[in-house]
Amino acid sequence: MLSLLLKSALSGVMIAVASTIARRNPGFGALLASLPLVSVLGMIWLWSEKPDAENMADHARATFWYVLPSLPMFLLIPALLRHGVGFWPALGLGCLLTIALYCAVTWIGPRFGLVL
Repeated sequence: MLSLLLKSALSGVMIAVASTIARRNPGFGALLASLPLVSVLGMIWLWSEKPDAENMADHARATFWYVLPSLPMFLLIPALLRHGVGFWPALGLGCLLTIALYCAVTWIGPRFGLVL
């Protein structure tokens, strides 16, 4: 339980720092948010709990394939905002797009030999 609390606290601090910096400098805040810190921390936590090279390799490869369908969200949200759509609807539509693309990757990927 202590491990979960420490992981949660560290992850939360990183998000809070990125959002605080983004208020002052949106570009630098975006740079910090775009770093794969969650993925790297996830790999560190996974490795510390189960140091298995094959499992880690599978995790890293699957992470790559799941990052790709999340990227269009970062184009859709600003486009919607600039066309007068409110923040919450734009965010919701961006999340729905990402979910749809995750489903597509999960469904189509195995047809091309992609194991997720």
